Amino acid sequence: PRFGGRCPVMTILAVAAGFAADLAFGDPRWLPHPVVAMGRAITWAEGRLRHAFPQTSAGTRAAGLVLAVALPLACGLLTWGILHLCGMVHSGLRFVVEAWASYQILATCELRRQSLDETMKVYDALESGDLAASRHAVSMIVGRDTDRLDDAAVTRAAVETVAENASDGVIAPLFYLMIGGAPLGMAYKAVNTLDSMVGYKNERYIDFGCASARLDDAANWIPSRLSALLMIAVCPIVGLDARGAARIWRRDRRRHASPNAAQTESACAGALGLRLAGPAVYFGKLIEKPTIGDASREIEWGDIARATRLMLVASVCALVVFGAARAAVVLAVGAMA
Repeated sequence: PRFGGRCPVMTILAVAAGFAADLAFGDPRWLPHPVVAMGRAITWAEGRLRHAFPQTSAGTRAAGLVLAVALPLACGLLTWGILHLCGMVHSGLRFVVEAWASYQILATCELRRQSLDETMKVYDALESGDLAASRHAVSMIVGRDTDRLDDAAVTRAAVETVAENASDGVIAPLFYLMIGGAPLGMAYKAVNTLDSMVGYKNERYIDFGCASARLDDAANWIPSRLSALLMIAVCPIVGLDARGAARIWRRDRRRHASPNAAQTESACAGALGLRLAGPAVYFGKLIEKPTIGDASREIEWGDIARATRLMLVASVCALVVFGAARAAVVLAVGAMA
């Protein structure tokens, strides 16, 4: 079946090609990345919007709302326009460009690189007894302050990062790519980038980043829950505890200030038999956070690799499940046409 002159099944193939490219190549530093452009656009727009609106709490919130709406919309429309023009030239060109866009949107290899290659530096530092070096290494992959972390806390921070980013970095983008192709995937990436840059509850962004943070929460509500269920489902494949993952997910999935972050963290904690989260220092301020999971055993460096395998297999499963769902919808619509 064709809609608007193109076969919608091609989007599945383009996303799959982008996923494979991401697994194989990751994000080469020399290759221009759309997230970098989004970051520059956010920085450029923030100063101008802050000056354009009244310097009050309500005015700053309004400025942030404009940015939160405008950037994802612009990214989605720009991507759609480029794909449409490519399709007018040749369907093969559109396929290649959509596959490239999907490759840029996904972060499977980058998460694996961060969680394994970067944390290998943590491990080497821990093995040599250089706690200061291990704290610096883990600071490259987590958002919290690391200057007071001990060995176990350094490892725990890395595991939590893998668990949380399994949804934000891979499974949620796959979800939106399969629904709306690269345009919707790029719009989601803009939402995610906005939250990572301005969605903080500190003095500077408590008002300006409010809309971005709430939009990110809404965009990740369904994908985060699907991510947790997929992680539970693939536990037997990677040799982890599916029953424990399901039990802790049911019990602890709401134990976080974010409505979404604890979904995958709780599934991962239960799968590994670990206790994650708890109090942490951000920007010099201690944030009291509830713990997630049970401390069935002491955390060890190998848990970073186990969490990464869980993320990778769940991501492949998401590609298959979401792709099959899209194909089923396409076939059903085609049968009714």
